[in-house]
Amino acid sequence: MAKDKTQLLRLRCIDYENREGMQCGSMAGQGLSLLRWLMLAVILLLPGCGGLRHEEASLPKVASEKELAMLGHTIQVGAFAKLDNAVRLMQKLDGLGLDAYYYRHASGLYKVRFGDYPSRKEAESRAVELRKAGVIEAFYLVAPEQSAAAKFRRYQSGTLRKMLVSTAEGFLGIPYEWGGESAETGFDCSGLAMTIYKLNGLNLPRNSKAQFQAGSPVRREDLAPGDLVFFATNGDSMVSHVGIYIGNGSFIHASKKGETIRQSSLRNGYFEGCYVGARTYLGKDDG
Repeated sequence: MAKDKTQLLRLRCIDYENREGMQCGSMAGQGLSLLRWLMLAVILLLPGCGGLRHEEASLPKVASEKELAMLGHTIQVGAFAKLDNAVRLMQKLDGLGLDAYYYRHASGLYKVRFGDYPSRKEAESRAVELRKAGVIEAFYLVAPEQSAAAKFRRYQSGTLRKMLVSTAEGFLGIPYEWGGESAETGFDCSGLAMTIYKLNGLNLPRNSKAQFQAGSPVRREDLAPGDLVFFATNGDSMVSHVGIYIGNGSFIHASKKGETIRQSSLRNGYFEGCYVGARTYLGKDDG
């Protein structure tokens, strides 16, 4: 571990040399000032970045393909002008063990969806039960064949990728509040990724670690729009943050509580250092 950190320190030092003309070597041999070494130590101690190794070097050039299951029938409820109302309903449904998620409709209203039912009959039965219990009011059933995945997945995955990016862009600027697994903070970045995929008919797992395991590894130079990029931001090598890649080295993610969903660059120093790897859930475009 100490060797890894020394090597990382040397790499960081080389980076400083390239940008600022610093002469780098061993501490004793080169006599760097204490201040400079303290600056480098701070870099190493940034959350999630110190000594982190990502998996790029061990990946095959051609990744095996894993496919997500198609989402079944879902239930859509609400049409809220205020985001807070959609969040409250989502959290209420979450409390009942339902993986609910909200989104902003083209009309500007916020709507909530939940469920993954094998038949329309089962989805309707559950919705009627929840309505009788006073949990929901009017509802709308969304059939699997209505999704982008059903329309484009097999022969036009490039089109499906564009739909995923378009859905992600629709969340930009929205404060993202998430219940469930992160109830103590009211926030979970993996909920955004799950929502984007489910709105397009693909049953992506809810937790970022499960999302990482569900996809096929992909090299950074082979990233395509719609793939997910993962980071370790808790000071270790465990996946703890995820975003959706949109092309040109950029990704969309829910940064942290109290901030809106935003676009960031993989070339950003922080994300560069905390990058773990990427996963794809779609094949190459055959259309």
